[in-house]
Amino acid sequence: MTIISLPAHYYQQFDADPAREVPGEGYGGWGRAEVPLSLEHTALVVMHAWDTGTPERYPGWHRAVEYHQRADRIGREVFPPLLAAVRRSPVRLFHVVGGGNYYQQLPGYRRAVALAGPELEPLPQVEVDAGLAQLREFRRQNVSVGPHNEADVKAGFERVDFMDSARPQGDEGVAENGRQLFALCREAGVNHLIYTGFAINWCLLLSPGGMWEMQKYGVLCSTIGEATTAVENKETARQELCKQIALWRVALAFGFVFDLADVLRALEG
Repeated sequence: MTIISLPAHYYQQFDADPAREVPGEGYGGWGRAEVPLSLEHTALVVMHAWDTGTPERYPGWHRAVEYHQRADRIGREVFPPLLAAVRRSPVRLFHVVGGGNYYQQLPGYRRAVALAGPELEPLPQVEVDAGLAQLREFRRQNVSVGPHNEADVKAGFERVDFMDSARPQGDEGVAENGRQLFALCREAGVNHLIYTGFAINWCLLLSPGGMWEMQKYGVLCSTIGEATTAVENKETARQELCKQIALWRVALAFGFVFDLADVLRALEG
């Protein structure tokens, strides 16, 4: 077993100071320390690294999802050196997928399906009355993605594919939910997942195969700050504040936040 020492960001959520005007300002806050990383028991996860086309092809999708440009840059600049370093190391590489028909024939996906066994029955659903239908329709009209953008979003997902830089190679594990991802982890002896992909405050936390789901299996879930971006809103987009809050949430509730340069240096070493 190969154990390396890797610098990591953690967050110290104690002690609040009741004597302060704002007690939470007494917290220790962000810290940085060397932590042990067992390479054979760690996997990098690339989640929802989609080729979403261009604004010219799917203008409505790009109007509704403002982080596509940031994701494309990460796909061009971050994934190539990162995934290459992982593939040369003992660290496993898993892919979490969903949202289209672009992965079902891959050998790594078929293996995950076989390892996980039969799918569970879908959860029962509440009865939809007229009031609930009206509330849902209000949200459809006024929240996301906007009725005028729906056709482009639907067309985009029908043709969605992997980013070229994030396409699985060989029999790398491919999972579309937590059961399948856990089956891959158990087969490989992995107990620590380092998430990359899109988006850190949305899919990486809450979609099938995301951190919240994998934590229930006892898996430690971390991330690399430069290898992800967040869903931002009008008030946060300029400073990417939602990403900063999401990184804090990962450090507080799930695992650690690593720097890309430190990961590359450690894996190449």
